[in-house]
Amino acid sequence: MKVLHVEAGQNLYGGARQVAFLLQGLRQAGTENVLVAPAGSDIARFATEQAIPCRTTSSAGDLDLGFFWQMKAIMKQERPDIVHLHSRRGADVLGGLAAGLNRLPTILSRRVDNPEPKWQVALKYRLYDHIITISEGIRRVLLAEGVPAQKITCIHSAVDAGPYQHPASREAFLHTFGLPPRAFTLGMIAQLIRRKGHRYLLNTLPVLTRRYPDLYLLIFGKGPLESELKLMVHENDLQERVLFTGFRDDMERWLGCLDLVVHPALIEGLGVALLQAAAAGVPVIASRTGGIPEIVEHETNGLLVEPGDSAGLQQAIERLINAPAERRRMQQAARMRVADSFSLEHMIAGNLAIYHKVLNA
Repeated sequence: MKVLHVEAGQNLYGGARQVAFLLQGLRQAGTENVLVAPAGSDIARFATEQAIPCRTTSSAGDLDLGFFWQMKAIMKQERPDIVHLHSRRGADVLGGLAAGLNRLPTILSRRVDNPEPKWQVALKYRLYDHIITISEGIRRVLLAEGVPAQKITCIHSAVDAGPYQHPASREAFLHTFGLPPRAFTLGMIAQLIRRKGHRYLLNTLPVLTRRYPDLYLLIFGKGPLESELKLMVHENDLQERVLFTGFRDDMERWLGCLDLVVHPALIEGLGVALLQAAAAGVPVIASRTGGIPEIVEHETNGLLVEPGDSAGLQQAIERLINAPAERRRMQQAARMRVADSFSLEHMIAGNLAIYHKVLNA
């Protein structure tokens, strides 16, 4: 079986990281894979390093007809048995149209839970033979918009838990980020974009840092809101308590050193950073939205609050700061949650089963 994978992301995190896991696992299972990715992207470099065939493209977004013609030509040349579209930014619709013109069975992975207009859904999802959602929350959104149930399968994203179970030493962590010996650290790992809800966490800090003098927040990630968020930190005189670390490709060293991970997203398909935190045994405080409750079981491996509720977020953070025994219990539960429901083996086998199902149909 030959599968043509299309991933339009530039950076090797989130969805692109899942594609990398899938490419490796499918190769081990004997599947031939070809990746289509943007020229100069991290996922393209990864494929080259792993000796996975990669065809590079340029794309200016959803209306880039040049990308459509590139995709059509690549599919005709590669002649795959199936096309798997992994992302948006033009890859979903234009890739689906190109696959249709080449008469190729097509699968779409949907990673976001934001609703789409029903007229758009009725047209768009005709392009695909099957849709894989990374959470039941996303699956429910598609069902509510009229996509037939038999056309949708939930296969959770996965995490390679091993690297997160051996973090750096406490001393190395404190030295790297310039933290004092008694620091209690919150971490938020997300793109600096509005729907991730950074501002709701920052709203809690003026009170929390007065009550807990050893409290620090590390914000991992980059994005267009960086200047706005830094201004918010400055206006509240929190420069000594909030560290913007940028995007890091060595999170497996540092995640397990955090005391809590906080993720107050307004919209979230699933949340790969939360899987990583759970693999590292870090309790999570997050919003009750999208696929997050499929990772964070309230009062078992973390706490859930309503989206946009800074007061509830503050109460949850204070509760776990003051409950070390509860945090230790949640650490063990988090690791078990990942092992039981979010393993790489389960994700790879699930995708492979859908390939066979579509081809047999």
